[in-house]
Amino acid sequence: MALLWAFRGATSRFSGRLLARHSSQAARRGERPGGEELSRLLLDDLAPTPRSAEGLERLFGLSPCLLALRAARRRVARLLLQAGRSGLQGERAELLRAAEARDIPVLRPRRQKLDALCRYQVHQGVCMEVSPLQPRPWTEVGEARPGDDPRQLWLVLEGLQDPRNLGGVLRSAHFLGVDKVITSGRNSCPLTPVVSKASAGAMEVMDLFSTDDLAGFLQARAREGWLVAGTVGCLGPEISSFSEIPVTSCLEFLWDRPTVLVLGNEGSGLSKEVQASCQLLLTILPGRQLPSGLDSLNVSVAAGYYGMK
Repeated sequence: MALLWAFRGATSRFSGRLLARHSSQAARRGERPGGEELSRLLLDDLAPTPRSAEGLERLFGLSPCLLALRAARRRVARLLLQAGRSGLQGERAELLRAAEARDIPVLRPRRQKLDALCRYQVHQGVCMEVSPLQPRPWTEVGEARPGDDPRQLWLVLEGLQDPRNLGGVLRSAHFLGVDKVITSGRNSCPLTPVVSKASAGAMEVMDLFSTDDLAGFLQARAREGWLVAGTVGCLGPEISSFSEIPVTSCLEFLWDRPTVLVLGNEGSGLSKEVQASCQLLLTILPGRQLPSGLDSLNVSVAAGYYGMK
């Protein structure tokens, strides 16, 4: 029995070396990625992550992995493609070509192993071990004068904590043409693989920034001529102390100048300091009388609604 386990371990290590060699040779010969040779190389056991990969995270899902490779913002230690598929086509073949072009090792774990590595998230048979993605300091935003484009739209997020909410907001923002996204440095969800998957990979290609002084950032934009528009739920006591700030229905808002749109935390909304830094407050009025607890929209849904208006 001991001899059998020793042989199995040696076979797995040999298969890993053989896979890397076959992949690079196929690329040089111009063969279609994921052909018969690659499909036969099934790794029952993955070698442990190399020491140099410490601190990496596992990005999962077809779109996040493909867009991360295209954007080339992350360091990629290795690509994992689910074994058992008869050849790779479309975006999976593009993934393999991009990995081979950058000499990224490619492994083919079985479904059960990939499920465990991705903590049973929906990975679509694709996973990459990558360096974390961090938002850039807002000081790197650069100069963007309001007169450059009257339809500029920046999105500011204060204290979003649910990674799927953040991912949904980023996906909507990217689709609707938001130019830049700035998050609060404190009490905000980091840019995790779950956020990237929920954003369908939009997180990998967007301009994302962060600041610890969100109120100061908004006040600086207002002095430059931007309209700073916060968002609130149905009119209530939480905004009574800021009654000097006009509140407008989203349906009545006329977008005719560069605007910074500010969305708040899923539960508490905008902080008092950030709300006081806004020049205008927008709200989405419900279509019926609603009970307490259902009197507002999910923040990712609200982001899409505001963006369409």
